[in-house]
Formats: sequence, structure tokens, C-alpha cells
Amino acid sequence: MDVEEKNKLFALVGKDISYSFSKGYFTEKFQQLKLDKNTYVNFDIQSIDKLPKLIAKNKEELGGLNVTIPYKEAVIPLLDKMSKAAKKIGAVNTIKVTKKGLLKGYNTDVYGFQKSIEPLLKEHHTKALILGTGGASKAIAFSLKKLGVSFKFVSRNPQGKKQIGYNKLKKAVIQKHTIIINSTPLGTHPDVFNYPSIPYEFLTEKHLLFDLIYNPAETAFLTKGKERGVTIKNGLRMLELQAEKSWQIWNGIKE
Repeated sequence: MDVEEKNKLFALVGKDISYSFSKGYFTEKFQQLKLDKNTYVNFDIQSIDKLPKLIAKNKEELGGLNVTIPYKEAVIPLLDKMSKAAKKIGAVNTIKVTKKGLLKGYNTDVYGFQKSIEPLLKEHHTKALILGTGGASKAIAFSLKKLGVSFKFVSRNPQGKKQIGYNKLKKAVIQKHTIIINSTPLGTHPDVFNYPSIPYEFLTEKHLLFDLIYNPAETAFLTKGKERGVTIKNGLRMLELQAEKSWQIWNGIKE
């Protein structure tokens, strides 16, 4: 299916997102597809309350939105509809503007994460720790369920049975959970020396460390794992995959 050539505007909704991957990725994509009338911009807002005005202002040409930290959950009340998966996950990172001008929310993080981590999984990767409890962590949990991997969230303020505190990460817990995923912003450029507070000394070669951060390409979290012989993966491929899935959704392209 050819993408119709119109004046189309796409945007990333987030806070303090000048570093963002999406703008560069889609600008390059439009050039490759010779979609000169397409534009991708950042809707860098300090509060989600500012979004309805931006949408109204650009209503005629707005084709779709991506959503990033910290609005993947906060954006939900502004939507007219949600996909079944996004409803179950409780987080949205892609919004399609329908022909009737309605906003429909999707979650393409699930697709991006699953396709990115799946080739790295081995038989012993049956339990995971998800560091952080924000919108991205919900998509990761949904993906892990689909992959048959059990998991616990690690939080500074744990709530409920599925969450544990960082102070509970003793040797036995770390060695049992051979997948550790960082869904916190710790270590993102420019704070590249930051990293989640876990006992890295208990990691073994059986571990897989996955960081959703892509800038820098190797975070302090991943470096500390690599020093102990673990398999590491950053979030770049996940981002590329979820971006392509967003593009398909905006344009009604079936795989």
C-alpha cells in the first residue's frame, strides 16, 4: 500500500525530549520515501494538560502521535478509543488520528520489546526483574507474559505482591532472575554515570541485561553487566521496531 501524499504532521509527546530518537528517525524515513510534505516535530510539554490545545491547533494535518516519558499513562483520559492490548497494558505510546478526527491509543512498545529480546532468550531465562514501574514497564510485563517469562517489578516504593524493593535484591533473588530489564531513566544522557542500584556482583554469565535506554548506546548498567560476562542489549532496536509499527498503524498498513 502506498502512503497517500498529503501535508501530514506527526509528533512525539513528552517532557524534556530534545534528545529524542523519533524526530530524526521519522525525518529520515520521510526523505527515503520521498514524502516531502510530511513533518515530524516534538510536542515538548511540561504538563499533559497542554496537549489538547496542540492537537486542536494542528487538527487538519495531524496524522499521528508517539508518546514517551512521562505521559504514557497520563495521556489515556484524552483518548476517544484504545486498542484491546493498550487497554490491558494500561499504557499508550502511539496515537492514531482516525478519519473522523478521533484519537485511538495503541501500544507498540510491546511489539518492539518482544521482537528485540526474543532472539536472546535461552532455556534458563524463565524469570525476570523489571526495574521501574512506569508506563514502559507495563508493556514489558505484557511482553514477558506472552513469552512465558515470570517477572517481578523492582520499585523504590513497592506495592503489592508483584513488586519488591531494591533492598530485597539479595544474591538468591538475583541468581534466580536471569533477565534484568531497566525501564527507569537512570543512565540516560547526559547523566551517563547513573545506574540502578542493584548488586551487580551477583550477576553471572547466565544473565541477560536489557536497557530500554539507547543514548548512550552502552549505559553504566550495561557496562557493569558486561564486566561480569553477561549478555547485554540496549533499547535502540526496540525503538526502531516500535516506530515502524507506529507507522503501519498511522497508515493502515497490514503486515
